[in-house]
This record gives sequence, structure tokens and C-alpha cells, in this order.
Amino acid sequence: MASILKVDKLDPQSGTDLEIGSSGDTITIPSGATFTQSGTMNASAITAGTVATARLGSGTASSSTVLYGDQTYKAEPGGGKLLAHVSSSYATQQSSTSSTWADMNLATAAITPATSGSKFFVILNTVGEAGGSGVRLGLRLIARWSDSDSVILSRSIAMLSGGGSLTGVKTVSITHAPSTTAAILWKAEFMNQLSSATSVQVHANNYTSTLSVFELGRIKWQIQNNRCNNEIKFQRRSSGNWN
Repeated sequence: MASILKVDKLDPQSGTDLEIGSSGDTITIPSGATFTQSGTMNASAITAGTVATARLGSGTASSSTVLYGDQTYKAEPGGGKLLAHVSSSYATQQSSTSSTWADMNLATAAITPATSGSKFFVILNTVGEAGGSGVRLGLRLIARWSDSDSVILSRSIAMLSGGGSLTGVKTVSITHAPSTTAAILWKAEFMNQLSSATSVQVHANNYTSTLSVFELGRIKWQIQNNRCNNEIKFQRRSSGNWN
């Protein structure tokens, strides 16, 4: 039968160290008893088991919350997330002397937005070329959803200030928020904005052009819309097929 020692307090016989039990012993606190810690207990003394999340901080611990430095569980902080990406490319030179917009054969696959608040970063890279005086290359980006087209960006790019010819990489980009959960696809168009006898080319000399779209979630937007200084023009265009 185990011996029972009934005392109200244990003090060391001398000094300030008090040892209970010996190495290898198990000290048991039975169910219903409370162990009160008024002094200091080093965390290094916990060498086994798992500390319950409720003991680490206030609030609700879950897969969607994190523990902050003030010892409270809060919603997971927002950050930049790439939710989806589509890209298309084309490498056969196209020419035009017309002021009518022409398709650049860069229609992308569709993205179905994760939420109606999704934002998209769209970027077009092409090699443009022109010959003659004062030619301007028009480039525009179009998004299509719910059987309707929306011009999200239109740019007029000066190709020349004088005679001769000029070839160079042209880049236009924009972020836009279509406020829809319908599937969206994108395409690019070009034209000669002076409608002169001098032609403009895209995919010049059969260099590859690309149109890339990125769906971005929970991010602060500090992306420059375009390298050009022209204003961004928004307009609606009647429904039509992209053939």
C-alpha cells in the first residue's frame, strides 16, 4: 500500500533547490486536481506532447486563421496570388494600310474568374515595323465575355518621325477588373492609324508575338498600365464571333 504524506508545504532542508522524485520517476497529477503555477516554468521543460492551440492565444484557431504576435488568432493575411494564366503566340508577319482594326491571331484560351472581383493583368508584345513618314501603329486589347466584346486598352504608337523604316518591339499592358464570373478570353488587334499608302506590320519579319493574361488574387495594384502616355479608352462593342 502506498504511503500518504499529508503536509501543507514543502521547503528544501537547506539552500533553495527542492527535488521531487528521482530520474525515471513519473509524477502524476490525478484527474480533478489542479496544478497552479505561480512562479516561473521554462518552456524547455515541455519535451513531449502537443500544446493545445487554445493555450497559445485567444480567438479561434483553424485552417484559415494564423496566430499573430499579440497572441490572437486572426484571418490569414492577404497577399499576391497567381490564380490562372493563359498565353497565345503568333509568328507570321501581318501588314495593313487600313484604318480598320485587324485581328492579330492572338486569341487566348478562356479563364473563368475565381470571383467577380478578380483582376487581370494583360500584356501584349509584338515586333512592329513601318516605312514612310509619320506612320502610327494602332494596337488594342479586347476582352470577351457573355457574348460581348469590351475594348480594355487602345494605344497609338508613333513609328517614325521622318522617312525610312523602323522596326522595334512594342509592348502594351493593362490591369482590368471585368466584374464577372463568366468565362473570359482576350485578343489583340492592329491598324494603320493614318490610313496612308504606307503599311504597318506586326509580327514583323516573322518574329513571335505573345499575348499573356494573368488572373491575380488579393494583391495591391501598383502596375503601370502602359509605357505610352496616351489615355486609356474604354468602350463596348456589339456582339460578334471571333473567327
